[in-house]
Amino acid sequence: MKWTLRLLLALCLVVPALGHAQSSSKEEEEAGDVSEVDKDRLGPLRERVRPVSGHLFLKKGRFEFSPSASVSLRDAFFSKYIFGGTLTYHPLETLGVGLRLGYALNTVAGAAQICTFTDGTEGGATRGCGSPTMNQLDGQAPGQLKLLAGADVQWAPIYGKLSLLAEKFISFDLYGVAGASAVQYRGPDLSTPTGAKNYMTGGGNLGVGARFFFNRWVTLRTEVRDLIYVEKSRTADNYLRNQLMFELGVSFFFLNGSES
Repeated sequence: MKWTLRLLLALCLVVPALGHAQSSSKEEEEAGDVSEVDKDRLGPLRERVRPVSGHLFLKKGRFEFSPSASVSLRDAFFSKYIFGGTLTYHPLETLGVGLRLGYALNTVAGAAQICTFTDGTEGGATRGCGSPTMNQLDGQAPGQLKLLAGADVQWAPIYGKLSLLAEKFISFDLYGVAGASAVQYRGPDLSTPTGAKNYMTGGGNLGVGARFFFNRWVTLRTEVRDLIYVEKSRTADNYLRNQLMFELGVSFFFLNGSES
């Protein structure tokens, strides 16, 4: 009988305590005392910032045709505007092989100066300097490109997405490019004292680029390349030239690509 009374007394003490604990837990939840995980799950940003995963854009097994325009950077004599295009095949998602062709228009660079001397040689006193004409530079100054052609290899190890106002995303990839080039340039005709003619020479190029994907078929493409080739001159048989180029193009992708 005594044990029964003790058990009843214990139950009377425990039941109110449990009820109080449940009430406190409910009050805390109503007051907003929830974990950080629950806040992220229940908060308003859950609907505004959605998780982003996977590749929106696939290149494997597709051809990329990209008309483009390029401009030379930091050229001492000629500002070159090159119009052309590239055709690239992507056997892998991160690898592409392509062909390129371009035609160059040359104008006199704003930094170009030509000086005259009192005795006709550079050792004499300077008479004056001024901007040269195209006829004065034609075939005599370095960097006068005419045609460009080449074969390239692209490697694109980086794929990412940019957030716009936490609601829309733009996919992009970054790639490196290297290749061999055939260069036609205009230089001095060494058989005459003042003549000029066109030459063909080999070279190479290195660069980096980025694509910004509008949809599965169209991208905006930018590149910075260093064109390296050899030119002839009147003072030496040949010399190495480096020409930095900025390129902007729009790419069109063909075929559906592979997700495997």
